[in-house]
Amino acid sequence: MESISWVIALVSLAAAGSAAAHSDVRAPLVEHVRKANQRFEDVAVAVAEGYAPIPCASGQQGGAMGIHYVNGDLLKDGVIDIARPEAVMYEPTADGRLVLVAVEYITFQGPAALENQLFNFNPAPNRYGLDPFYELHVWAWKKNPTGHFADNNPHVSCDAATPR
Repeated sequence: MESISWVIALVSLAAAGSAAAHSDVRAPLVEHVRKANQRFEDVAVAVAEGYAPIPCASGQQGGAMGIHYVNGDLLKDGVIDIARPEAVMYEPTADGRLVLVAVEYITFQGPAALENQLFNFNPAPNRYGLDPFYELHVWAWKKNPTGHFADNNPHVSCDAATPR
C-alpha cells in the first residue's frame, strides 16, 4: 500500500511540473535570456553583430520557428554564452516588419545545457545539412503553448515571409 502512495505522489508531481512548464509562469532562464538579448528587438542590431538570415522555418506538425538570423562565427566557436546566442529568431509580419520571438543556442559538443536546461539532440542527416548538433530554443518574447523550450511555436507563422 505504501508503494502505491509513492506512485500516486510521483504522478501528481510530474503532472504539476508539466502544467507549470506550459503555464504563463516564466522560467528563470527565459527571463535571463530576455534581459541578456533585448537588444535584438531591432534586427539591425543582429545584422551589425554578424547575424545573417536563413529562410523561415515551419514545423511539419504546424507552427514555425520563424526566420533565423545565424551568426556563423558563434556557431563555430563551441561556446555557449547566454548573451551571444548562435541564432536569433524573428516572425515576419504582413506589414514587412520582423518581430523578435526567440533565440536559439547551438553547439556541436554535448550533451549540452544552459542554466540546467538540457539541449535537444539533432542527428545527421537533418534539414539544415549540419553535422549532429545540440540546440535549445528559448521563447522569451512570444508565448509558446507547447513550452518555453519547444522547437516550434504554433503561434508563429512564416506566411508573411518573402521568398528569397
